[in-house]
Amino acid sequence: MHKIMIVDDEVNALNSLKRMLSRMDDWDIVTYSDPHEALKIANTSHFDLFISDYRMPDMNGVEFLVFTKQHNPHSMRLILSGATDFSGLVNAINQAQIYRFIDKPVNTQELKLIIKQALQFYDLADENRCLSEQVRKQQNELYRRESALKKLAEEHPSIAQISWGPDGSIILDEEDTP
Repeated sequence: MHKIMIVDDEVNALNSLKRMLSRMDDWDIVTYSDPHEALKIANTSHFDLFISDYRMPDMNGVEFLVFTKQHNPHSMRLILSGATDFSGLVNAINQAQIYRFIDKPVNTQELKLIIKQALQFYDLADENRCLSEQVRKQQNELYRRESALKKLAEEHPSIAQISWGPDGSIILDEEDTP
């Protein structure tokens, strides 16, 4: 189940978005009309995706998403806007590292597709982080074992001497030599 937070100061737009997206079984959607209230929750909970309106009083969508990034750095972020503001778009990309900038009015099918793509990207990135961590742990374990083996070979040099047969087999006893 993916957790999604939607923030928009226009309650009607917020209700419309929630209705549009509520039929998705694997999405847990929470909505807020006040970005400050939303930040309180975002700072104590994990969300996979944040969707924010760009123009809101007291705090714009870019500022909101920058703040959410502090506690949810790997979450995906989308901006909704009814006005095309090139400098706002650049700020959203550079500061909040948004995944997409979506024009209002929103097409339901397009929004669902964008959210699905964002969540797929999130899942892939999350899997990548998990696999990278697993590789780091395995490399550390391998390094630890190699160090122990080198130490053992230094303390007992005869243990590291291996006699190889012509076919690549290990000769366990010199009497086994052909």
